[in-house]
Amino acid sequence: MEIVVTGRNSEISESFRSHVADKLERINKFDESQRIHRVDVEVTHAKNPRQRETAATVEVTLFSRGPVIRVESSSADQHSALDAVVDKLEERLRRVVDRQRRHKSKHAPSTLEAATAGLTIAGSQVDEEPEGPQVTKVASIEVEGDGPLIVREKTHQSAAVTLDQALYEMELVGHDFYLFVEKDSMLPSVVYRRKGYDYGVIHLDVQN
Repeated sequence: MEIVVTGRNSEISESFRSHVADKLERINKFDESQRIHRVDVEVTHAKNPRQRETAATVEVTLFSRGPVIRVESSSADQHSALDAVVDKLEERLRRVVDRQRRHKSKHAPSTLEAATAGLTIAGSQVDEEPEGPQVTKVASIEVEGDGPLIVREKTHQSAAVTLDQALYEMELVGHDFYLFVEKDSMLPSVVYRRKGYDYGVIHLDVQN
């Protein structure tokens, strides 16, 4: 498993690179088949002195023979931010393994490469003006003033999947909901987390 550590607004010492490698040894227990081939770690230090509590941000991106897994965490220093982000990554991978154990069936994917992302999130950044209402283009909507809190717009290609596979992929990316096209009905659908391992699903029946 290749580990690449880069720094933004700072230099990364060799001792910290070694510390990162030691910390990431914890994820090997979730990769018995050695499907993970690369982990990118990016360390960012804020230039604003007022951001003391979140002065350092560590983002970890895991590449395998399947979808990319990305987590990040911020703290007062890079060591505590690293500890927090590795905890998040370990919990994300543990949930994926638990899901595989609980939902084994002939329709469920059994490997990381069997899953593909299929989530569309709408939005773009809205800039604020100090005086007077402003009309801003947010995605395909004209917004006056502050408008809706839409911050990003993305489009992903995806094939139709079964409900069980959508649940698996939701656990993989760590979201509380997952947008997909159900393979059996070919309806746009959303699966969402309720409590623990309980889930709900909404199907959209499009009327012409």
